[in-house]
Amino acid sequence: MNIGEAADAYAAHLADVRRLSAATVRAYRSDLADLAASTGDIPIEEVDLESLRAWLWQASQRGDARSTIARRTAAARGFFSWALDARVLEVDPSLRLVAPKRGRTLPRVATADVLSELLDELAVAASTGDPIALRDHAVIELLYGGALRVSELCGLDLGDLDRERATARVTGKGSKERVVPFGAPARHALDAYLVRGRPALLARVTDASTAATSAIFLGARGGRLNARSAYDLVSRSLGPAVGGTAGPHSLRHSAATHLLDGGADLRTVQEILGHASLGTTQIYTHVSSERLAATYRLAHPRA
Repeated sequence: MNIGEAADAYAAHLADVRRLSAATVRAYRSDLADLAASTGDIPIEEVDLESLRAWLWQASQRGDARSTIARRTAAARGFFSWALDARVLEVDPSLRLVAPKRGRTLPRVATADVLSELLDELAVAASTGDPIALRDHAVIELLYGGALRVSELCGLDLGDLDRERATARVTGKGSKERVVPFGAPARHALDAYLVRGRPALLARVTDASTAATSAIFLGARGGRLNARSAYDLVSRSLGPAVGGTAGPHSLRHSAATHLLDGGADLRTVQEILGHASLGTTQIYTHVSSERLAATYRLAHPRA
């Protein structure tokens, strides 16, 4: 069995047995496709530690980030561990494969004032009754108010929303469901969009088979809003405000940091974000510490 053929079987295992998200499966499959290309798609039993190291070295030579190389190392180790368990291999060549240490990169965070000003501008645009403006306002409010991943937002259906309790049931990584709260501004924006904006977008559908009748957020033609369109929306709205590239995850980062700044405990923030590990959530404590130190340096006469 060649690497490519085995990688297809592994990707099916990740999707069907481990039930990882489609995006995660695609990333792992892409990494293993790169391994197959690097080695000439040799039989999997011919792969040894040196060929794996040569593959990672090639990645470093073409300028791949350390985080990318670390992910590819993890993909290879998971792949060969599966092959060993599935009796495709008798020896795991990746046991001594070491990933480079990842450099710490703090997430881009917008200040509460910047976000307040942005959301006020979106509210003014939405007050005209334009369905796209109503949707955009509700999208940004909910991404920030609920600290959602963009895939979670785009996957929301009407039945997932409890407008009275101001909560949404979302499906996160690993198909895990959780209920997240959102604030009054997000609820008001959602109410306006669902009453005036969404019906207008749904009416634009020319082919009934493309209508997303259950989706909360719709595209300009009445289909379910996709992640690419949501990313473009946030990038256009938030990017200029923070002076750089910013996507939906910047709103999630900002929400988590502002929760901690406001006194929320780490476990609560972990539950809201849907992190499996508390260690993943702890990066936001570093963001808060950095901001605290910066404020101290600016304000204290003896800093």
